[in-house]
Amino acid sequence: MKITIFGATGMTGKRAIDEALAHGHSVRAFGRNVFEVLSTERERLELFKGGVLSLGDVKDALKGTDAVISCLGGGIDGTDRTRSLGIKTIVEAMQKVGLKRILAIGSTGVLKAAEEGKLRYQMPGYPSAFKAVAIEHMEAWQYLAKSPLDWTLLCPPEIKDLPPTGEYNLRLDYPADGPMWVNAGDLAHFMMHELKANEWVKCRVGIAAKV
Repeated sequence: MKITIFGATGMTGKRAIDEALAHGHSVRAFGRNVFEVLSTERERLELFKGGVLSLGDVKDALKGTDAVISCLGGGIDGTDRTRSLGIKTIVEAMQKVGLKRILAIGSTGVLKAAEEGKLRYQMPGYPSAFKAVAIEHMEAWQYLAKSPLDWTLLCPPEIKDLPPTGEYNLRLDYPADGPMWVNAGDLAHFMMHELKANEWVKCRVGIAAKV
């Protein structure tokens, strides 16, 4: 399988590249600074310089690939719209080139709260510092949910830059049981498994470390 990875130079994106290559896939790593950040010497890894808000760049990056992974990041104060508008562009480009499968990273803020009809970021006591970025993730999820794509939105709490353990808790629509953190490597591990199994299509998935 050939996978285009957006946000490839970030913490989770790098882990996704490692895990995809370890599973025998080919990877097209997309970003503005991929040639400055990533090695050009690994087999089955192609670097693609482009901007995620450019429909032309994204369409070109999707040609000949089978699936998409989005690990888009950015600022958290609400002024950086990369997460939402990036997903919007990716969704549009995927439809234009006839590509269906996408896995993306969101946050626990867009999962359901215990109170009926509320998302976690809408609840009193949700950290104000993370509300703006949660709204960004919510808008990205809406673009996915309204599309005809086969999407999966993985919604982690704090992400630690650690390798995969292969053991973690999952839960549909709600935060997973466990601590409020997960290894970046385990996010990548889940995504590789899900690309093969397709068990969580059109789902928000809570994930947490298993300790």
